[in-house]
Amino acid sequence: MSNQPVAGSGAGTPPGATRVVIVDDHAIFRSGLKADLDPDIVVVGEAGTVEEAVAVIAAARPDVVLLDVHLPGGLGGGGRDVLAGSGPLLGSTRFLALSVSDAAEDVVSVIRAGARGYVTKTISGAEISDAVRRVAGGDAVFSPRLAGFVLDAFGTAPADIADNELDRLSARELEVMRLIARGYSYKEVAKELFISIKTVETHVSAVLRKLQLSSRHELTRWAAERRLL
Repeated sequence: MSNQPVAGSGAGTPPGATRVVIVDDHAIFRSGLKADLDPDIVVVGEAGTVEEAVAVIAAARPDVVLLDVHLPGGLGGGGRDVLAGSGPLLGSTRFLALSVSDAAEDVVSVIRAGARGYVTKTISGAEISDAVRRVAGGDAVFSPRLAGFVLDAFGTAPADIADNELDRLSARELEVMRLIARGYSYKEVAKELFISIKTVETHVSAVLRKLQLSSRHELTRWAAERRLL
């Protein structure tokens, strides 16, 4: 199964667009996903095996790689082998695992290998587009029901919770914090709590400020270490 041609170094890419490489061994899935992505998500390369993926990613240097966990080729590690082969790019290219599997061992293994998030293939085109943007911006993104597995990725030793840390948050801020840390989007939090997206943004800003954190990724780790997910 041969990889698709890489679209150069980004020439012709609209300003502000997020450049993506899709790695999946099913060509029909790659085609469907490509068609479902928002216009500002530009696919600059595709691959169906570990070896193809490493080569295409190195050539295209995308902002985000949508990476299937189970792939042919390599040393049998699938997505982990792609991450290992792309080590020098991990600082500039971010990897988002996209799989039919919701097994804890799959989630944990790719996170430990360097992926920034993990979503299942039941996700919609709009949701995966949002996840791509968030990962490109530095967030960690997980399908909500998989977020608990983050505990394993960061270690399972219980951490002491300083009472004054949680006391800084209002009841509503605590609700918002838990949902955001589980991987919910602002829109999903707003729907869950029957509040506006603007109100969610205000609460998230307050939570990050009060806990002295700088990103959703840090918030997810903070909550996981304290078993608050």
